[in-house]
Amino acid sequence: MELSLFLSLFGFLWVAAITPGPNNMLLTTSGANFGFVRTIPLMLGIMFGMQIMLLLIAFGVGNLIILYPALHLFLKIAGSAYLLWLAWKITTAAYESLEVKDHPEKTLPLWQGAVLQLVNPKAWLMSLGAVASFSLSGKAYITSIAGISLAMFLVNLIAGCIWLAFGTVIGRWLHSPRAWRQFNITMGLLTALSVVLIWL
Repeated sequence: MELSLFLSLFGFLWVAAITPGPNNMLLTTSGANFGFVRTIPLMLGIMFGMQIMLLLIAFGVGNLIILYPALHLFLKIAGSAYLLWLAWKITTAAYESLEVKDHPEKTLPLWQGAVLQLVNPKAWLMSLGAVASFSLSGKAYITSIAGISLAMFLVNLIAGCIWLAFGTVIGRWLHSPRAWRQFNITMGLLTALSVVLIWL
């Protein structure tokens, strides 16, 4: 993959990765509630799920979504339900100090970050767009998919760290249970509102 094409791909993926959305709302909330280090597994799960989705699309599943619109509708419904469930968990999360404890509460695990991607229609469309627009034909196909995978890994890592750090900084300001509760309600509502974007 030529450098100019890779940079265009990077720009396309960067816009999708850095803008507010379900992944970034979860990372911000988890960073505020649990701190940077304890949220890394969730971020890795999100990144892992995106890589799996990209490979599934690159090697055939993406065609099924195009051929069978009902599958896309199912993804929208499943993704919306999952996001609403996560929004409820965020909204009802109990107050917790960021100080290290002997038995700290856990953030969402790696597998939930990965599963979110597999039912997130916007993430599917992002991967479809990347493969459709930036993959090369013939013998260069595998190499171009590797380039897309690398670009996706980089943008998700950078954007994820930014949103996670943002949440961690916010968490240090939330010293009272009341402020904590208000923050979690706000983030839960924003996560729930992101369902609307799926249906636009």
